[in-house]
Amino acid sequence: MDRDRIFLEELVRCASPSGAEQEIGALLVSRLPALGWERVELDDVGNVVASRGKGPREVLLLGHVDTVPGGPPVRWEGEVLWGRGAVDAKGAFGAFALAGGACAVPEGGRTTLVGAVGEERDSRGARYRLMRHAPEACLVGEPSGSDGVTLGYRGRIFCTLEARDGGAHRSGDAGPHTACLRGAAAVLDSWERGDDPTRPVIERPSGAVAFMEGREEGERRGRVELDLRLPLGAEPERVVQEVREVAERWGVTVYFSEKVRAHLVPRDDLAVRALRGAIRQVFGRAPRLLAKGGTADFNLAASWGCPLAAYGPGDSRLDHTAEERLPLEEFRAAVAVLQEALPRLWREEA
Repeated sequence: MDRDRIFLEELVRCASPSGAEQEIGALLVSRLPALGWERVELDDVGNVVASRGKGPREVLLLGHVDTVPGGPPVRWEGEVLWGRGAVDAKGAFGAFALAGGACAVPEGGRTTLVGAVGEERDSRGARYRLMRHAPEACLVGEPSGSDGVTLGYRGRIFCTLEARDGGAHRSGDAGPHTACLRGAAAVLDSWERGDDPTRPVIERPSGAVAFMEGREEGERRGRVELDLRLPLGAEPERVVQEVREVAERWGVTVYFSEKVRAHLVPRDDLAVRALRGAIRQVFGRAPRLLAKGGTADFNLAASWGCPLAAYGPGDSRLDHTAEERLPLEEFRAAVAVLQEALPRLWREEA
């Protein structure tokens, strides 16, 4: 039996869109002990938490088990697995589970595996774990390619513009729906005004409409949700104030549901060094070092102040698309890299 292939397919075949992760949680509670994990449980918000060793020095493997909805039908085409989550990010979590369950844990050490829920929505799983760990190093499971290491992600502000009134004729008052649309456009224009397309993506601001709705009869109302990506150096509270000022000029109320700062670790970060050395060992060449335009639980993990890097198999350009797929060879290469990197991480810490 091909354990790696079977485990990866089980993960991807088990549908787990954000908010509906119960089935995959139960699956992992039943499967992880056979992979070498000594203690496996679900915490109060549904995260899968597994560990090996009992020492105080913790290395944390933080992945996520939820996905966005949709995706291609789960199937094998030769040695390539298609399906939602194959790349983002069940491939990375599966590699963490296999490698972390196989690598020796030194005396005084503890390896913890977290399969977080809600990463694609509000990161509630990772937020719940923040006060429950003080790791000496953390690897975050996100697609970097098996020969790449991700050093940073942009930050994010998620905000909602709303307005309503008791009703009026559009000939005299364009109304709250129009005000929300114009306010949202003004926020996006203001936010992206200083963009420089020649800069790396992690240094560039961007914004997008995530959702919108409105009604133009009876009690009129409008609502627009904006996803603003923050470049390195942008202070969330300052951006919040700027957005408030623009929204107020259009007479709309703005609410903020997420404020996350961008984060980039140096090339000589201990976790990065461990992965770089492992990739050289496995592939015989230098790794690709990446800085991403998205936002991930990596940004929250930065609050631990420990060595930090993101790693996982797969082409991140396939995230959230109908083309999401992962070659089995790529998955196995990531497991091999992690099996080489984890012992290096413990040696570096010592």
